[in-house]
Amino acid sequence: MENYNKGFVYFICIVSAMGGLLFGYDWVVIGGAKIFYEQYFGIVGNPSMQELAMSIALAGCLIGALTAGLLADKLGRKLLLLVSAFMFMVTAYGTGAFNSFALFLAVRFFGGIAIGIASGLSPMYIAEVAPASIRGRLVSLNQLTIVVGILAAQVVNWLLVSDSDVWNREMAWRWMFWAAAFPAFVFLFMALFIPESPRWLAMSGKKDMALFTLSKIGGREYAQRELRTFEEAEMQKKSQGGLKQLFSKSCRLMLVLGIIVAMFQQWCGTNVIFNYAQEIFQSAGYDVDNTFINIVVTGIANLVFTFVAIYTVDRLGRRVLMLVGAGGLAGIYAILGTCYYMEVNGVMMVVLVVLAIACYAMSLGPVTWVLLSEIFPNRIRAVAMSVATFALWMASCILTYTFPFLNTFLGTSGTFWIYSCICIAGFVFFFFRLPETKGKSLEELGKVLSE
Repeated sequence: MENYNKGFVYFICIVSAMGGLLFGYDWVVIGGAKIFYEQYFGIVGNPSMQELAMSIALAGCLIGALTAGLLADKLGRKLLLLVSAFMFMVTAYGTGAFNSFALFLAVRFFGGIAIGIASGLSPMYIAEVAPASIRGRLVSLNQLTIVVGILAAQVVNWLLVSDSDVWNREMAWRWMFWAAAFPAFVFLFMALFIPESPRWLAMSGKKDMALFTLSKIGGREYAQRELRTFEEAEMQKKSQGGLKQLFSKSCRLMLVLGIIVAMFQQWCGTNVIFNYAQEIFQSAGYDVDNTFINIVVTGIANLVFTFVAIYTVDRLGRRVLMLVGAGGLAGIYAILGTCYYMEVNGVMMVVLVVLAIACYAMSLGPVTWVLLSEIFPNRIRAVAMSVATFALWMASCILTYTFPFLNTFLGTSGTFWIYSCICIAGFVFFFFRLPETKGKSLEELGKVLSE
């Protein structure tokens, strides 16, 4: 293992990963706030307005994800992290403060842009500063913070609903959104003290600054070796860059691989459990109070098993964990669908749902972001990450909108059987097409995967 400045490396990676925390919180919190703001704005019984309120952030996500790469190449990774932190802070306050439904929608849209930016930018920045031997573990920190954000939103929602002294129709939903403002401010403040990505500095001709940052990460010998590797990779690719190289023959297969990996993370179906947890648990025979408790239980399982991924991703490798995730979910969903078909209720259903969350959390959830952050060459990484992240959010949109229809026409059992078949297809694809990437520098991966 390389010698590196552990404290400095973990500090800059954890700060960057706070974008993931805010991404996770903001994405989930609206589910708990829904029943309150719908009454406040008078849109109960108006499906089109209800759907607009729930989906407007997703439109912002798509725009943020699509533009983040080009902006990151022009402005740098650090500045864009600061922009996303500022947007999270302002929109967290604004969403809970406005009394106009139109302004509420506008702020949710801009909050979605912040989510789209952070979802791709945070893991990319971490991958570009992390030593190769621990890159998987450090990029997985981003998924850990996403999970912490999700759990925090679930707990905040539960507490505000269950505490009769705090809850009321006027304020409960506002505090659900306002709670994100404090970590957003911390993110904004701490991001001022992290360095720019040394790979972006090198690509921008600021080699002295890149050498300085790399020296702080791993010492002068490490810095010179890494910078020399950057320069050799740049010499090989200097004739092409940006979109031209992205769609070149050598990069096309990497782009397709990244898009498939990104979309599969959504289409494996696990995020449906988070988005429609209330419907899933009620279908299993639970009342509203127990449903909220079970939702928190799934959040805890998600957090605990993300630590398993952090521990194993640099030991077992990315490919093994992706195969475990796809194969494991295929089996769990097949059993879960059968239980719904046989109208099984009670603890058994909670156990199966928690197993699905655990399997996803230790594999497909974090490892997808690790793979996306490391399979693309330096010069196209930002743009390619934008395309892959855009594909991920498009897949999320399709998943979210198709579940109610599948659930209506096929039942919960048939829906989970479909997800099981998708996971089987994913397992076959990963078995034959997904290379192992652990332990290799980003420049080595760019060379190997483009051949």
